[in-house]
Parts: sequence; C-alpha cells; structure tokens
Amino acid sequence: MATAPLIAVALVSAAALAYEILLMRLFSIILWHHFAYMIISLALLGWGASGALLTLAQRAVQQHFAPLFCTAAAGFGLSAIGCFLLAQRVPFNPLEILWDPRQPAYLLAVYLLLLVPFLCAGACVCMALSRFRGQVSRIYSVDILGAGAGSLGIVALLFVLSPTDALQLIGALGCVAAAVGWLECGGHRRWPAFALVALAGVPLLLPSAWMAPAMSPYKELSQTLRIPGARVVAQRSSPLGLVSVVESPRIPLRHAPGLSLTATTEPPPQWGVFTDGEGLNALTRFDGRRASLAHLDQISSALPYHLLHRPHVLVLGSGAGADVLQAHFHGARRIDAVELNPHVVELVLGPFADASGGVYGPMARVHVAEARGFVAASRDRYDLIQVALLDSFSASSAGLYALAENYLYTVEALQDDLRHLQPGGLLAVTRWVTLPPRDALKLFAAAVAALEQSGVADPASRLALIRSWKTSTLLVKNGAFTSEDIAAIKSFCVARSFDLAFYPGIRREEANRFNVVEGPDLFDGAQALLGPARDEFMARYKFHIEPATDDRPHFFHFFKWRSLPELLSLKGRGGLPLLEWGYPVLVATLVQAALASLLLIGLPLAWVARSGARQREGASRTMPAAPSRGRVLAYFLAIGFGFMFIEIAFIQKFVLFLSHPLYAIAVVLFAFLLFAGIGSRVTGRLKGYPVAAVVGAIAVSATLCLLLLPWLFQHAMGLPDAARILIAAALIAPLAFFMGMPFPLGLTRVEAADARLVPWAWGINGCASVTAAVLATLLAIHIGFTAVVVAALVLYGVAAMSRP
Repeated sequence: MATAPLIAVALVSAAALAYEILLMRLFSIILWHHFAYMIISLALLGWGASGALLTLAQRAVQQHFAPLFCTAAAGFGLSAIGCFLLAQRVPFNPLEILWDPRQPAYLLAVYLLLLVPFLCAGACVCMALSRFRGQVSRIYSVDILGAGAGSLGIVALLFVLSPTDALQLIGALGCVAAAVGWLECGGHRRWPAFALVALAGVPLLLPSAWMAPAMSPYKELSQTLRIPGARVVAQRSSPLGLVSVVESPRIPLRHAPGLSLTATTEPPPQWGVFTDGEGLNALTRFDGRRASLAHLDQISSALPYHLLHRPHVLVLGSGAGADVLQAHFHGARRIDAVELNPHVVELVLGPFADASGGVYGPMARVHVAEARGFVAASRDRYDLIQVALLDSFSASSAGLYALAENYLYTVEALQDDLRHLQPGGLLAVTRWVTLPPRDALKLFAAAVAALEQSGVADPASRLALIRSWKTSTLLVKNGAFTSEDIAAIKSFCVARSFDLAFYPGIRREEANRFNVVEGPDLFDGAQALLGPARDEFMARYKFHIEPATDDRPHFFHFFKWRSLPELLSLKGRGGLPLLEWGYPVLVATLVQAALASLLLIGLPLAWVARSGARQREGASRTMPAAPSRGRVLAYFLAIGFGFMFIEIAFIQKFVLFLSHPLYAIAVVLFAFLLFAGIGSRVTGRLKGYPVAAVVGAIAVSATLCLLLLPWLFQHAMGLPDAARILIAAALIAPLAFFMGMPFPLGLTRVEAADARLVPWAWGINGCASVTAAVLATLLAIHIGFTAVVVAALVLYGVAAMSRP
C-alpha cells in the first residue's frame, strides 16, 4: 500500500488554520474584529470548493498524485501572500455597502481572492483522502490535529512576530509542506524537494512593507494622522491588538469626551492611544499640578465624585489612565485600575512614565487582567466602580460594533459589579449619546433587570441618568438615592449645563433643558423601562434595546428589520447613519456565502453525482449498491451545520472566560480540533457503524457543558490564564472527541460503497460549514448561544437518522 503524506497534510492544515486566524488579526487592524466570521466562512468555502474540483479530476489525482499535491501545497504558500496583497487593493468599505452598488461586488472580490489559499490547502487534504483509500481515519485525524496545532501556534507567534512577519512565515511553511510531501510520496528524484525548499525562501525575502495592513480610512487613527504634523511615536503589536501612540505637536490633541460646553479650562497636551486604529484614549501630560486636570470635573463621568467622599475606586478598562487621573483629581484615597492589554500598561509605565506623572505606579495600582474576571476574583468592595468609555464614537454610532460581543454591559456583569460595592457605593457607566437613544436606554434596561434579579423591589430608587451634548452617565447605587444625593446631582448638572434624564422623582419638565433635542427621549424611555408596559415599549421601539445577557452579549446590536424601510427612506436626509452597519455586512456575507457555495460546490458536485449514477447503472450488477445520494447529502449537510454551530457558539461563549476574541478562537479551535482528531483516529478501530451512539454522546457532552458553563464563569474567571486555558480544554475535550467521529464514520461508509463520492461528500460538508459559520453568528444574536447549541444537537439527530 502506498504511503500517505501524513506529515505534509498536518503541515498544510497547520498553515491553513494559522492563516485563518492571522487573517482575523489582520482584519481587526484593517476593518473591525467581528469580520473574523467572514474569514471562517472564506476558509470553509475554499476547503469545500476543493471537493468540487477534485470530483472532476479523480483520474488525474490517482495517476499524478505527488505532483498535484505538491503543487497545491506550494500554491497555498504563495497565494496566502499574493491574494492578501491583491485583496488589500480592493476598495471595499462596509460603511458604504447600502448606498454604493459597487460594494457588494468588492466584498465578493475580497471573498473570492482570499478563498484561493484555502482552496489549495483543502485540495491537499481531499486528494489524500481520495488517493489513499482505507486510510480515512488516519488522514482526517492528522488533518485536524495539524489544524489544532496551527491555531494555537499562531497566537504564540504573534507575541514575538508582527502580523506581516507571521504572514511571510506561513507562506514559507506551505512550500516546506510541499517539499515534505514529495519526500513522503517516495519521489525518485530529490531535486524537486530542494527546489521547493528554495521556493520557501521567497516569501521570507519579500519586504514587510509590501504586506503592511492598509487600515480603513474611516478608522480613528487614519483620521487622526490626517492632522498636519501628526505622527505615530510608539507602536506595539500582540494578539490583543496593535497599540499606536500618536503625537500632534502642531495641532495638539484634546480628548475629553462630553466636555461641558461652558467649561473654561482645556486639557493639557495629550498623546492619542489607539488599539487596532480605534478606541481613542488620552495619555495626558501631567506635571503634578492638580489644577491642570480641572477639565476632568467638567465631563459627565465626574458625577459620582460629587456624591462620594474620598472613595476607593475601581476603574475597569483604564486604558492610558484618563479615568485614573480623574479619580486622583477628585481625591480618591485608593485607585485600582484594570487594563487588558499589557502593551498599553508597558507604554505608560515605560517610555511615557515621566511625562504622564506616574499615573500607573504611585497614583494607582494597575492590574493587567480582563475586567469581568478581575471583578469575579476580587474580594474587595469598592465605593465606586467606574466603567471607562474606551470605544470609538464614530464606530459606535455607525453600528460597527453590532456583531462584537461585549461582556461589560450584560445583566450578569452589572450584577457582579453591584455585589462588589460597599453599602452606598456607586457603579458608574459612561456611554456615547446617540439619537434616537440606543446605548443609554439598553444600558438602563440592563440595570433595571440586574437590580430586579438581585431582589431589589424598587429599582427606580437606585438609578440616575444624565447626559451632556455627547455622553451619558448612568449611576446605579447600592442603596436608595437620598435627597442629598439628588440635590448634588441637580447641582452638578446645572453648573455644567448637563441634562437630567432620570433620578427618583424627576418631573418631565426637568429633562431636556440645556442640550435641547426634539423631545426628552431618554426621560420617556427610562420611565417606560421602569413601568408595567416595559416589554411593549421595547417591542415597539425602533431599535433593539432589550438587555444584553451573557448568552446574548451583543450589546451594540440595535438593528430591527421593521425599521429598515423607514431608515432607507431617510437616505437623502442623513438617515443611513442610524443603521448598524456590521449587521447588514454579515447578512450580505451570508447571502454571498450561500450563493458561492451553490455555484462552486453544489452545482458541479450534483452534476458529477448524477453522472456517476449513470455510469453505475451501466456497470456490472455484481457491484455493491451505492449509498443513496439523498442520504449522503442530508448526513454531511447535517454534521457540517452541527459541527460549526457548536464550534462558533463555544468560541463566542469563551470570549468572556478567556478574556479576548482571538484567545477564544485559538484555544477553542485548538481544543476542538485536537480532541476531534483523537476521536477521528479512534473511529478506525470501531466495528460496525455506531453513529446513533456517537450522536447520543455528543448530546450528553454538550448538555453537560451548557450546565457547567455558568458555574465556571462565576467561580473560575479570576484564575490565571494558563489555568483557564486548561479548564476550557478539559471542558471541551469529551464533546470534541465525539464530534470528531461522525465525519470519518460517514466517509468510510461512502468510500466502501463508491469511492468516487468521497470528494462529493467532502464538498457537501464544506458547503454546509460555509453557511453555518455566518448563520451561527446571526442566530446567536437573535436567540442566544444556548439555542444555537440546541439547534446543532437537533441536526446531529437528523444525521443519525439519515446515515448513508
């Protein structure tokens, strides 16, 4: 029996998964991180389409396997770089997708360009499955084991390499895999292997500047660098983001969100700190004079300091330290600051330490941690928990975070925060003002739900909401607001021309007095959310303002389909900015994924299947009966959708537990692929065809995971990173082990009956996975992650009933 190129398959799969995750990191810099799910769909489309092509060329694969395999592997390495360079030149802009008719075509162009490397990688695995019959379990297991190693390895590499350096390394790895494949296949001539190794040096010699990600001109960093004289003075890169520090000596940066229009002081000189080109945060030059920080008392987030005396403050998402300076200005006796990105802290403590006046160090104790995890692990109680305003106003108002998970604003997050307040302590959350109101009302609704679920009979007595011309600040008190508190809130707002939106006992005429809008919408909304008709109000409101939860953590998703015609009718009057752009882009991606799947996978494979059936009708009657094409179709569609639904749901669920989207993607993919690979390898030793038993085991394992996750998030989020990674992998292991079995079990059955259908089955599975990757995200937004997992289990049940 010929030897399958197992090492080469593992290398190609590792490179392909590393490339997939690297594209997510690059797209976070170029666009926004939630476009990662488009990349997952791209990868699966390429892998599935490879089945369509190879179904048409099975004879060539059997006769010329080694040259074709090595060409595909080298093609992956070269196209991984070349297609990314070409995709960068496509003028796709998600902000224009609903008014520029060219944008869907640009999106499709990016889609098709970036699927080419995955098409080549998928062809390598599919060729090996077709050529080496009887070794399905071995080949499939090394495929997904290699992919798992690649998913974790690229995250480790991104701590020491820039994304462009990592891209060059992945390109070289594809050529190395081709050389290894040639040697494994027993090629008599050795020079092709040496030539392929030499070819691997080409990507490494390319100038890094050619591959530098071209950031969207609509990102805040791009806009800031258009200021004459503005320049990047420091930059750090890691899987957590590209941190850029910008200086503008000619036209000084002045960042004080929502600064009172009556303020008489301005901020001192500042640097702008951006992560992936977004989320402007001010790094202030502080010379030690308290008076130089007077502007920090003229913004809405200063309100809680007028109700508390020398508080112990916890700042969540402290960034470059603006909120720490605010707490220092107001005489906080102790300040704890939590920041996720260690490079931000390193910059403030390192090259900018002297100029920033020791904002991290003598002034505050800084903790490099994820905010929810830190709060869960902390045994302290605070007088004030301040949730910093770190996201971009432009991206937030345009809805570009609509698909991003955010676990700081969920009902469970607010409950955690309230449990860590001293009696009489305050939770303060500042958000941008959008009109009509969205963020503020959704946050207010979440606070009401958090108080009610914590057993508070009268939530209204513990809530206050104010707004400036650009920001709003919500206060939630651990106890009822007193008359002295209310008097201080009124005095604060009158002195700064801020508007009252809610406090216990507010009258309608007190709202909307200074920064006047058409109507007191925030006041009316707050009253409705506290009243008996709350559900009816949220249902008929033009935007989705139901509270976010840990199961549905898309706080920035406000889109409602029934509002679309009205918003489009306002196109000529500036109504389009009211749309959440991330959501329509995902819908467009889903439509294009479905159409591309049909054209590149479904139609060619269906035609070849019919052709194969006709050939079998004319062949000897002694041949074993081919499996029903309908059953093959249903089986591989069901397990394709089911696998991706569970994988995407768990990736998004573990964003909270593992602190960052890229960590969640890497660790969850690694765990799923590692243990699914082990499960796949075990199937080669199983007798019979135990699909029903395997599906039952998947259902039991998934149910246990869903039951354990809430307890895990409550009790283990404060553990070190390594411990949380091990816990996540251990929780996923049994589920992934059994999920690795249905595909090789089904493929072995198909191969035994009619080997020509193997590429077709591969393509069907890929077709389902393409659409499922995007559809899972949309379903999670609307019905939650738990419901997506339940839907996946139903699909596995369908697979068990339709096994070929």
